[in-house]
Amino acid sequence: MMATTHVFAGLAAVAPVAYLLPKLSTPLAVGAILGGLAPDFDLVFDHRRTFHFPVVGAAIAALAVAVAVTVPGPLTAALAALAVAAWLHAVSDAAGSGPEMDPWNHRHGRAVYDHVRGRWLRPRRWIRYDGSPEDAALATALAVPALVVFEGPIDVLVLVGVALSIAYALLRRRLVAWLPDWLE
Repeated sequence: MMATTHVFAGLAAVAPVAYLLPKLSTPLAVGAILGGLAPDFDLVFDHRRTFHFPVVGAAIAALAVAVAVTVPGPLTAALAALAVAAWLHAVSDAAGSGPEMDPWNHRHGRAVYDHVRGRWLRPRRWIRYDGSPEDAALATALAVPALVVFEGPIDVLVLVGVALSIAYALLRRRLVAWLPDWLE
């Protein structure tokens, strides 16, 4: 899935809490945005293995939420949002296709690495590839709760993210042909 889809999923997950506790809305939004992006920092390493934790991430997210509920505050809220969004990112990558540049060719049966079992989870391909039309539709739908709950700069970031998602989806399959050979 696109980075924006992951970010919007994180924002949608924390939107109800931000609505109920508006004083924590900014830390929740910042944590969700960073958590939605953080797992993909492994693009330069072993993508979808180094920083993606679909199983262990659930325990980390649950612990972070428990700490935030026990000791509520901006820092604990942001860290909980980060952990939840990062876990959602890792889990949802299994719903898509593999990490290759042309996932529509189904060259690999690897979606995301399960560190607990020591094996790759297979791609479900519910979202055929990042930037597919259904990925853009999902990103747009997931952006709605953020647009309803958050205000100011977060709204602007979400609107820019929706525009980028749609533009990327329109160009996605052509991008591979435009890439230099060493990137494939």
